[in-house]
Amino acid sequence: MIENLVIVESPAKARTIERFLGKNYSVKSSFGHIRDLKKKDLGVDVEHDFQPQYEVTADKKTVVKELKQLAKESKTVWLASDEDREGEAIAWHLFETLELKPDSTRRIVFHEITKEAIMHAIEHPRSIDQHLVDAQQARRVLDRLVGFKISPVLWKKIKSALSAGRVQSVAVRLIVEREREINRFEEQKYYKVSGLFLASDDGEAPSAVKAELPERFQSREETVQFLEHCKDASFTVSNVETKPATRKPAPPFTTSTLQQEASRKLGFAVSQTMGIAQKLYENGHITYMRTDSVNLSQLAINSAKKVITETLGKEYLHTRQYATQSKGAQEAHEAIRPTYMDKESIPGDAKEQQLYSMIYKRTLASQMADAKLERTVVTIAISGHPRAFVATGEVILFDGFLKMYRESFDDEKEDEHMEMLPALRAGDRLQRKQIEALEQYTAHPPRYTEASLVKKLETLGIGRPSTYAPTITTIQNRNYVSKESRPGKEREIEQFVLAGNQVTRKPLVRHFGTEKRKLFPSDVGMLVTDFLCEHFTNIMDYNFTAKAEEALDNIAEGQLQWQSMIRDFYAPFHANVEKTMKESERNTGERVLGNDPATGAAISVRIGRFGPIVQVGEGEQVRYASLRKEQLMETITLEEALDLLKFPRTLGEYEGKPITVAIGRFGPYVKHDQLYANLKKGVDDPATISLDDAIARVKEKRESENNRKIREFENGACILNGRFGPYITFEKSNYKIPKTQDATLLTFEETMEIIEKGGDAKTKPVKVDAKKEAATTKTTRRKMTKTK
Repeated sequence: MIENLVIVESPAKARTIERFLGKNYSVKSSFGHIRDLKKKDLGVDVEHDFQPQYEVTADKKTVVKELKQLAKESKTVWLASDEDREGEAIAWHLFETLELKPDSTRRIVFHEITKEAIMHAIEHPRSIDQHLVDAQQARRVLDRLVGFKISPVLWKKIKSALSAGRVQSVAVRLIVEREREINRFEEQKYYKVSGLFLASDDGEAPSAVKAELPERFQSREETVQFLEHCKDASFTVSNVETKPATRKPAPPFTTSTLQQEASRKLGFAVSQTMGIAQKLYENGHITYMRTDSVNLSQLAINSAKKVITETLGKEYLHTRQYATQSKGAQEAHEAIRPTYMDKESIPGDAKEQQLYSMIYKRTLASQMADAKLERTVVTIAISGHPRAFVATGEVILFDGFLKMYRESFDDEKEDEHMEMLPALRAGDRLQRKQIEALEQYTAHPPRYTEASLVKKLETLGIGRPSTYAPTITTIQNRNYVSKESRPGKEREIEQFVLAGNQVTRKPLVRHFGTEKRKLFPSDVGMLVTDFLCEHFTNIMDYNFTAKAEEALDNIAEGQLQWQSMIRDFYAPFHANVEKTMKESERNTGERVLGNDPATGAAISVRIGRFGPIVQVGEGEQVRYASLRKEQLMETITLEEALDLLKFPRTLGEYEGKPITVAIGRFGPYVKHDQLYANLKKGVDDPATISLDDAIARVKEKRESENNRKIREFENGACILNGRFGPYITFEKSNYKIPKTQDATLLTFEETMEIIEKGGDAKTKPVKVDAKKEAATTKTTRRKMTKTK
């Protein structure tokens, strides 16, 4: 008989908790949710008040069987899944599926995995919170209804294999609208003027003063005219304004601010941040990582107070409690912080240490004194001209929390550090050293990064801490959105420099439009967004999604019955689905660009089976070309389409066979015989690549294939080196090689044996003899030939 069975949702969490409990406790993992809505059908009984139809998932049947047996042998079962809605639902599903008894089942929660927290939870158990369970069920049912009902409409009206989601579709809409805002943007040229002046101070070496002209000139003529005026002008300090300033530390991390800061400081994807944070939590290093609270417990504040006082001094201490702005009823009630404030570093890989260090420093900084600064603005008058230069400086009088942590921002200008200025007084004459005017162009609205998208979703009230990462991952996996870095384009600009008594023009080349880890919508994403906005305005409305989150919060608080929320939503929604399926037209986003100058045939762009394509002609004369990755159906021009239709382009012959260059779904490539070789990004241009360069790519591909290939058999079976180790490929299927076998020594018979058994990792090496060979299927026997 087991005295106490503790069930958590992950093996890592189980191992950590087991260290704190004695021999009377056995800790097991459910490996996440053990059951979900049925996959084959809707999984919701609409006719019976939207009753969810659950089933144990195939991969969890063994786990459930084991846990059910252990539960029968245990005096007390402790359900210790996470304290948010998902965790509460896991506990409820365990209770229902394992057929647990109320009098021998305890529900415990904790927001940090420490011995003190675990023991406190065991001393203060509670029952399963049905309101939290209902809120999770309502979200799951609502999302299933939206996805299951709208997706078939998209398959019929746009393209197969598409999907829609209550939160994901709205997130895509944000990215699409920003892209169109960028496409509508008309850049303006201007000239930015800056000056370098020298200030003398009682015979000492002159100090440099950098200043800018706040206004921008719109034309070259106006700019040169200003510089000509400055040749003989005098420059005098007309005003010096000095003000004290204070910078306050940012609150401790919530889920969204952690995701944003990890993206900006560490370059982590949102899903990557949450995966690392999950590990840190399960290993007992940080508190629960899904929260929108900025509150810190008094114990944490006292611990931070001790560390700050002992390491930095009392003058750096300023304890404070932050107020949570968002409702966030379903999440934890404390910010993300280290479980032990005196633990400056932790064991783990580099990324875990980086994220922990950021959490540690941000938490400590939140309890530190404000930074004291002095900001100075100096106005420099230009004789005979109404405009004036402005120099801005900043002096840190007391660094306070900045000694520990400096917050990052999406807008880099917000994080700029101003330089110190020399002591200046009104009336001081300054010596002009150099004035320069640089040609610039106004920048379009910034595309979303994962961090700024999370911030926007949170601002609009769309989603909750537990949904940001999966939403952003889903829209990328569905190919509605891609995360890319694009180099921008070189541009010739000019710079005018006034030095001495001469204005000189200097031609320069600068990069404009560089994008780093930005989110770009795909053509399919834009087309689906337009269709949903036209036919499902309610679902795509930002307010609807935010109000749905509020309703879920109310359910979690017991203020609203969950079926009532679903009933109110479903009737008009279902009617709209039926109407759209019957009345709306099929939409492939087709747009006629013009006519082919050579044949007069119409050239159009649309969504094809494998993505966006350009088409010219009809019937037997039709030709297609895939769009490049950076091109969009909305913005592609006739000239660009004609360039695409030049492919495939024959470059010549190599080894007696033609070699061509073309553009496919995954970018430009060279084809020779049956070999396909990608062009080098940023090096090769498919429109201008030479035959010699194409041959070089073919040779490189061959060498790569030869290094990858361990062995090849005459029937087409091949043993290859893969990213995760050697594997077999045969007839477009891959087969895992058992760890007990050496891939380099596999015989033909052993290879085919692995293929027949489906590549089971547990399969032991078996050499096929004549008798066994005779018993194989006709298909396999026919394919068995001698090795090369």
